[in-house]
Amino acid sequence: MREYLLVLFCTAAVTYLLTGPVRKFAIAAGAMPPVRARDVHREPTPRLGGIAMFGGLCAGILVASQLDNLSKVFSQGTDIRALLSGAGIMWLLGVLDDKWGVDALVKLGGQMIAAGVMVWQGVTVITLPVPGVGPVAVSPTQGMVISVVLVVVMVNAVNFIDGLDGLAGGMVCIAAIAFFLYSYRLWYGYTISDAAPAVLFSVLLIGMCLGFLAHNMHPARIFMGDSGSMMLGLMLAVAAISITGRVDPDLITSELGSQTATVHALVPIYIPLLLPLTVIALPLADLLLAVVRRTWAGQSPFAADKRHLHHRLLQVGHSHSRAVLIMYFWAALIAFGTVAFSVTNTGRTVVLTLAGLCLVGLVVLLTPRFRPRAPRAVQAFVPPRYRRRPVRRTAAAPVAESTGTTGTTGSADPAEGPELTAESAGRTSSEPMAELSAEDKRLLGGVPKGSSAVTGRGHGNGRGRWER
Repeated sequence: MREYLLVLFCTAAVTYLLTGPVRKFAIAAGAMPPVRARDVHREPTPRLGGIAMFGGLCAGILVASQLDNLSKVFSQGTDIRALLSGAGIMWLLGVLDDKWGVDALVKLGGQMIAAGVMVWQGVTVITLPVPGVGPVAVSPTQGMVISVVLVVVMVNAVNFIDGLDGLAGGMVCIAAIAFFLYSYRLWYGYTISDAAPAVLFSVLLIGMCLGFLAHNMHPARIFMGDSGSMMLGLMLAVAAISITGRVDPDLITSELGSQTATVHALVPIYIPLLLPLTVIALPLADLLLAVVRRTWAGQSPFAADKRHLHHRLLQVGHSHSRAVLIMYFWAALIAFGTVAFSVTNTGRTVVLTLAGLCLVGLVVLLTPRFRPRAPRAVQAFVPPRYRRRPVRRTAAAPVAESTGTTGTTGSADPAEGPELTAESAGRTSSEPMAELSAEDKRLLGGVPKGSSAVTGRGHGNGRGRWER
């Protein structure tokens, strides 16, 4: 575990340190596209954050190759080499899209090429465990098709939710943590060495996301862009493929002593790819809804719009930060609920706990305008929006009488700020009039007011009729 923590820390640190220089490079390179109609940010923000994330990935792999236990992963298979080659192709495709833009079909073809390169190097589904039947071997062609489809779906699902500050990085981080807990249990608890690559991939993902989120939380200073989101989706798919079909149920049966307990412990493995699909259930649901919605409207499935799940949360009244936290909550509930169900022997407890958390999530989801106020004792430690604002009382009521206008009164609402109060006070003050000379007062008295100022029929100079 200490070696995994070291790899995580190094990956996060390198990603964090590289993000600042990458941001300056993106600004200098002009990778700041104008704000589109479907965007929620108000000013152009640099992209290419995937460059820093790819640097963190390379640093983490380099550190892992020098450690005693993790170095065995490099010698026992080609998963690391396949990951680097596929992630490099996906990253390069994303960089081109962030800078110049790439057609949707070209991007899809590049995603399939990256997946095909990894399949060619051995990262593919070999067998599918079926309950009651056992491992069912698939042909090389079938395994290739399943692997490529999984990579493309994962990549586009993560890319679709990259619409709010910190949303994609946080949800992938939650998914990676859940996947790490499950794969580490298989590797360390049941001594299944084939699960070791998935554990390492999950740790690298967690480090990349944590290091980048420090710059990407609202208000974001830089976006990961397609160079980051597509690479994260690919890594999540590789972690799923590397463990699917490679875990022998007989090994766990010998540890647990019964086939029933083995089936329960391997629920995410017996049902093909269940765990990696559940950890991105929300992005996958958003992807499917978007495809159905656009196809039904006669549009291309790749046409961008502003009707994703996170956009709908903003439309119902949630703030930017709250919408992101709500998506975090539901992603964690689904991912960790699946992991908990595969670990514990009392499924009833897990179901009741998940039901209670779902009720809490629904209450928060349906109360978008509720903003709790913190007690006065802790107001110094909470964000300003949760502090109690003191009510300012001003004596600006006589403004309408002093200025001759109607409906212009002072407001005690602190949201309107002290500017209105100062302005009202300035209008009611008679000190400036006292400093004027008699000639100035006579000239001001001749300035037309009301309708006369519009029609030009007032007496302006005190000597004759106002000249047009």
